[in-house]
Amino acid sequence: MDTTNLHLLSAVDAARLIREGAISSEQLVEACLARIRDVDAQVRAWAFLDPDYALQQARAADQFRLTGQPVGPLHGVPVGIKDIFDTTDMPTECGSVLYSGRTPSRDATTVSLLRAAGAVIVGKTVTTEFAFFSPGKTHNPHNAEHTPGGSSSGSAAAVAAGMVPLALGTQTAGSVIRPAAFCGVIGFKPTHGMISRHGVLQLSRTLDHIGVFARTIDDVALLAEQLVSFDENDPDTRPRARIPFLETSREEPPLAPMFAFVKTPHWERVDSESKEGFSELVEELGAQIEEVELFPSAADAWDWHRAILGAELAVNLHREWDKGRDKLSEALRTQIERGQEVRAADYLRARAQAEAANESFVELFEQRYDTIITPTAPGAAPKGLSSTGDPTFCSVWTLLGMPAITLPLMQSSNGLPIGVQLVGPRGGDARLLRTARWLTGKLKEI
Repeated sequence: MDTTNLHLLSAVDAARLIREGAISSEQLVEACLARIRDVDAQVRAWAFLDPDYALQQARAADQFRLTGQPVGPLHGVPVGIKDIFDTTDMPTECGSVLYSGRTPSRDATTVSLLRAAGAVIVGKTVTTEFAFFSPGKTHNPHNAEHTPGGSSSGSAAAVAAGMVPLALGTQTAGSVIRPAAFCGVIGFKPTHGMISRHGVLQLSRTLDHIGVFARTIDDVALLAEQLVSFDENDPDTRPRARIPFLETSREEPPLAPMFAFVKTPHWERVDSESKEGFSELVEELGAQIEEVELFPSAADAWDWHRAILGAELAVNLHREWDKGRDKLSEALRTQIERGQEVRAADYLRARAQAEAANESFVELFEQRYDTIITPTAPGAAPKGLSSTGDPTFCSVWTLLGMPAITLPLMQSSNGLPIGVQLVGPRGGDARLLRTARWLTGKLKEI
């Protein structure tokens, strides 16, 4: 077979070809490393990369396959890991000089699951400082003068630039959906508590989610399938039956999905190109989409998110604050100071109101709609690297713990991708992927 563009293989195809012996993991990883050598000087997606070690893992995977023993669903497939996931064989520095050279003694649960599935951990991708708003060194692969988003900037850019087919990230406000949209890949944030966060930097137990990046829905489903599990070390995970993400996502919906078009109270922030794109999308979907106004109290949801994030971040970063506040960015210091001032009554009220708000969405999904459709950001990636962009259109769904996916379905006049965000009911993750596939196919037919 042609091996000149192995770095562009999907994870599903790569895993199959390795399993069948048509290609080796070493060939695939070398192709990805060659791509990194070609483009990463401009994109700068990696916080840590040891090519020799990546190839060593690949050769070990190839040797293991030859033993005839069963191999995992991701056997020999390269994956990038956001640099806030603990890895025993690579530094985990969280984008901060305070953690320079830190190498944990245990893998994060997600990293262990990837290794069990046979994945090759290529390296650690760039994160913003402590997964907050201060940008890292990464540039947007489509235009280096534009932000790749954050905080999972390196993971989104690495997948978008063809350096790896899969990568992990996290989202506490919009840090999976936004960079995926800006970089033109698929980003998926499952229901809160679906994927263990043990061994991952904690900013907010209430808001932190693990998310995934890929270039195809099949790849998103394959990766999610390996990671969703119960972990007694993460109190928000629950024992559950195995979710057949890949099988469900490939099914034809029994009925054409109904979409609720939610502009949110912040629609005025959306730029004219994105508004025009959504107008065209609504027109194409016709009877399958209806505009829905959020319930009145939803306008306060962004304040609830701000109070919860501020208070929990201040608690979780108290050691960094006490020992090295002079080495933190001004933005992070300001956020911690604000979080320290959040009153207990306001924090608890925000938690309670957010949980109550979920009941309104349960009714919305049960009565008529399969999926919410909404912007991922006010527009394409902004020019400049001093900001990671606006998370407003993501944070409310993070607050409510609902699964979300962004699809690269639009493009700005300057050639930058614009994402379309789909949001599903909590626990409806696999069906959300099925709806995303249906929508992608529907628009390709037009």
